[in-house]
Amino acid sequence: AHWASLNYYQNKLRLALIGQSLFGQEVYTNLRKQGHRVVGVFTVPDRDGKADPLAVVAEKDGTPVFKFPRWRVKGEPIPEVVEAYKAVGAELNVMPFCSQFIPMNVIDHPAHGSIIYHPSILPLHRGASAINWTLIQGDKKAGFSIFWADDGLDTGPILLQRECPVEPNDTVDSLYNRFLFPEGIKAMVESVQLIADGKAPRVPQTEEGASYEGIQKKSNSKVNLAQPAEAIHNWIRGHDKVPGAWAVIDGQTVTLYGSSMLGESVPAGQPLEIEGASQPGVVTKNGLVLYGSDSKALMVKNLQFEDGKMISAAKYFSSGDTARVELTDDEKKIAEEIRDIWKGILSNVAAIEETTDFFKSGAASMDVVRLVEEIKQRCVGLQLQNEDVYMATTFQDFIQMFVRRLRGEDQEEEMVIDYATKDVNNMTVKMPWQCFINGKFEDAENGKTANTINPADGSVICKVAYASVGDVDRAVAAAKEAFEVGPWGRMNPRDRGTLLYKLADLMEEHQEELATIESIDSGAVYTLALKTHVGMSIQTFRYFAGWCDKIQGKTIPINQARPNRNLTFTKKEPLGVCAIVIPWNYPLMMLAWKSAACLAAGNTLVLKPAQVTPLSALKFAELTVKAGIPKGVINIVPGSGGMVGQRLSDHPDIRKLGFTGSTPIGKQIMKSCALSNLKKVSLELGGKSPLIIFSDCDMDKAVRMGMSSVFFNKGENCIAAGRLFVEESIHDEYIKRVLEEIKKMKVGDPLDRSTEHGPQNHKAHMDKLVEYCEVGVKEGATLVYGGKQVDRPGFFMEPTLFTDVEDHMFIAKEESFGPIMVVSKFKDGDIDGVLNRANDTEFGLASGVFTRDINKAMYVSERLDAGTVFVNTYNKTDVASPFGGFKQSGFGKDLGEDALNEYLRTKAVTVEY
Repeated sequence: AHWASLNYYQNKLRLALIGQSLFGQEVYTNLRKQGHRVVGVFTVPDRDGKADPLAVVAEKDGTPVFKFPRWRVKGEPIPEVVEAYKAVGAELNVMPFCSQFIPMNVIDHPAHGSIIYHPSILPLHRGASAINWTLIQGDKKAGFSIFWADDGLDTGPILLQRECPVEPNDTVDSLYNRFLFPEGIKAMVESVQLIADGKAPRVPQTEEGASYEGIQKKSNSKVNLAQPAEAIHNWIRGHDKVPGAWAVIDGQTVTLYGSSMLGESVPAGQPLEIEGASQPGVVTKNGLVLYGSDSKALMVKNLQFEDGKMISAAKYFSSGDTARVELTDDEKKIAEEIRDIWKGILSNVAAIEETTDFFKSGAASMDVVRLVEEIKQRCVGLQLQNEDVYMATTFQDFIQMFVRRLRGEDQEEEMVIDYATKDVNNMTVKMPWQCFINGKFEDAENGKTANTINPADGSVICKVAYASVGDVDRAVAAAKEAFEVGPWGRMNPRDRGTLLYKLADLMEEHQEELATIESIDSGAVYTLALKTHVGMSIQTFRYFAGWCDKIQGKTIPINQARPNRNLTFTKKEPLGVCAIVIPWNYPLMMLAWKSAACLAAGNTLVLKPAQVTPLSALKFAELTVKAGIPKGVINIVPGSGGMVGQRLSDHPDIRKLGFTGSTPIGKQIMKSCALSNLKKVSLELGGKSPLIIFSDCDMDKAVRMGMSSVFFNKGENCIAAGRLFVEESIHDEYIKRVLEEIKKMKVGDPLDRSTEHGPQNHKAHMDKLVEYCEVGVKEGATLVYGGKQVDRPGFFMEPTLFTDVEDHMFIAKEESFGPIMVVSKFKDGDIDGVLNRANDTEFGLASGVFTRDINKAMYVSERLDAGTVFVNTYNKTDVASPFGGFKQSGFGKDLGEDALNEYLRTKAVTVEY
């Protein structure tokens, strides 16, 4: 540590910063933090009386700031400007977002010359519109280069490059915010240190693959609609914001903003002729659909007309002037306060008139953010977006929009759902299949889908959206906004409870439909789905709804520092945005166990259902809207664990991740959560739960419950008894009785009310179970019954029984997660011996003991190393009882009061009086 601290003070440089913008400001601040000395800042002159952000921060620090309008006249350097620059004595010029042409005698002057940031992977896209061209050309990779500055042609040697994938719906803004801005700042600082340490490379640029594209202007940004949809999409997003891609509609120039590719389904709407298009566009509830020459489609969100007015593309045919609303006295007072906010931002305007235009008066995009945030502070709970300012640019239009929003007149139209429907189980089941983000069902941004399969016959139920990293980021952003500025965070806890009670009522109203979805998607026997999968989910929401207004802190006596007195109290606060990742064995119930506690505590959430069982979670999402849960509070993103689950683990805005699944994946998640932002984690992982059956048990009960402990939900049960230890004197009778019962089990269609044993969840799992049994036989265990796939369509596994299982065997140690009973015998009276064997596992989720001797029961329950011990029963979970494991079965609890604390943080407040 000593040497490290010494190194911090070595190899530092005197720097001149030549550049501008927030990017320049961040580079400046971070270089100073690293111990470099900025001897001069050279930036652009003030605009409309406002200094550039780089100048603002440098002036505050007392760093010399120069604001030369230009460095050259007619190509020749201005002597006074060059002399002023040389006087600061820099050893290196750092040029972040430098927009001026700097003379070569300035660039070459310092001992180390000059480095400049360029937002493309040079030599590709030299020139000023590099990010735009990255998107316009449909590049799959974006990135930036830091190079040794030349005479403005972007051809100097490369010092450092970084790259990232381009997502299908990236815009200039999203690329910049996600990668080019944050990573660019880090790379500029790293480059300066490499130069200071004498380790900076100079790699000459190759001319292979070099391109130079000019600055895009409005005059040449018209969209060519006679090309494939993806090329049109790339053109629009590459011109997003500035200068704006345009088309001719009804004889006038209309600029198109917010493009995204559409999947297979195009919503219904009204046709719109567009000049040069291969077929008419369609104005839908979600926006304007455009078709490419390949008949694929894209969606445009907003339209701007020649007079500068912007509208939602969905309102093209209803964009006539709405009747103006009369303001109440209170609304007039608020309008005057907003006038003052406008005045504070537009300081160059003498007075804010009704017709004052925000942008024509000189406002920039940062001013939009400031306006929105200042108004949100004044009107807490108001849903206002940056786009709203672009849609109402004059003061009078802005006030009209604002008042309508305040009155709730601008509420979203009724939710539109593109259902997949199926006639099954004597009903028509209506299943949403898209991502659920910010209160709406929408395609994954890349249009990808995956089939979800009915395990009873292997048929496709329907396609389901397959979310990308971009979808996760949008869902997290929605949850963050819902928590920080939406009504959920400020809602009275009792009102929050009322909404959760209402949600539970709606789940009860739809219980048959939910149980049917659960049955066809996960293979659950319908009667069990009705009672447990859905029934317990409803109970869980009711239980936690009751907790909402009972979350309390404490008052704590602390030592008094006389003559003052002190009061310390604690508050329980929500964490913020939480991620929930659930397994496929109880899709709805696992959602409920985690989500209900999370929501009751006041958090918002993004949930990833298991890839193979997403349908009940998406149906649940629909019911949350009907219950009145505000948008953004609950978001559901179906997709893969590798992509969606990993992004949730890595996301810096998520404060907690709750996971149920396998131990190896749990370890990976915990590692990612630690490395990203040290987010809180609770993990319910694998199990190998022991069940000890003593000779003094109630034999009928031990047989019945032993069967249930293994075969409940076809063995796909976290707490299933992974190994039964049966006392020697009753072992043979117990096996005989169990075998008789197994033979009676009816295997078949899960929707048949008399079926006891349905299909395994999916084919890969079925195959794994067959392999598990083969290993058991190979190792010498006795296969008494089953061990094979049932000879019928679908993924049915025979209920299986193994005996003579020894401690060293694979099936004695590893979880099957299927209908496989693994039985070992133990010597009569050897209580401590069987306890040692039962505890000799890295898992510790559940356990059980059957005996009529209360002393033995208590002794064994104390010594079993597991989060749950069942005595003379099994599988008896209740919403009020905490559930969770020890050791490598994870940590943290679901259910009961303990579960609430997983989603709360404790704040201590000490007051002196």
